[in-house]
Amino acid sequence: MKVVGINGSPRKGGNTEILIKEVFKVLEAHGIKTEMIQIGGKKVNGCIACMKCKKKGDGRCHQNNDVINEAIKKMMKADGIIIGSPVYLADLSSDIKSFIDVAGYALRGAGSPLKRKVGAAVIAVRRAGAIHAFDSINHFFLINEMIIPGSSYWNIAIGREKGEVLKDEEGMKTMKTLGENMAWLLKKVRK
Repeated sequence: MKVVGINGSPRKGGNTEILIKEVFKVLEAHGIKTEMIQIGGKKVNGCIACMKCKKKGDGRCHQNNDVINEAIKKMMKADGIIIGSPVYLADLSSDIKSFIDVAGYALRGAGSPLKRKVGAAVIAVRRAGAIHAFDSINHFFLINEMIIPGSSYWNIAIGREKGEVLKDEEGMKTMKTLGENMAWLLKKVRK
């Protein structure tokens, strides 16, 4: 089994990456392979409604969106997907918003290849907007007919500067519990 983590933060080694890696530690302890995919800070284009992905039905964006297409390909092969975003102005990072818009449309045109895969949103926040960002990512999972595991709280942790999320004991515990629940669910779904 394999889980890919999509990191929507442009900050290398930042709080979003720390949170995804915290979930990865638990998954790896259960023998589940993991892979981080960096979206944040890379060249990603939003959807321009050209409809080529829907016409071709191949699960690809046809506007030279190589970063997103590579992530889509890896998601289609994975058993589980984590999408992580920092909160900017009470919402997702623009890179993750572009990613879920483009990937969501391209995947729906390909016949919902993420159906019944396990998906989890992870959010790093300084103050407000975490639930809105969390909800936006979960909408992506739900419209793709995916299964979302719960945790001991919403999958958020508080911190602004790199590493500050590590001081959020409840947030870090939430990531560990998410990893346990995700591992359990993956084993049940992928029998």
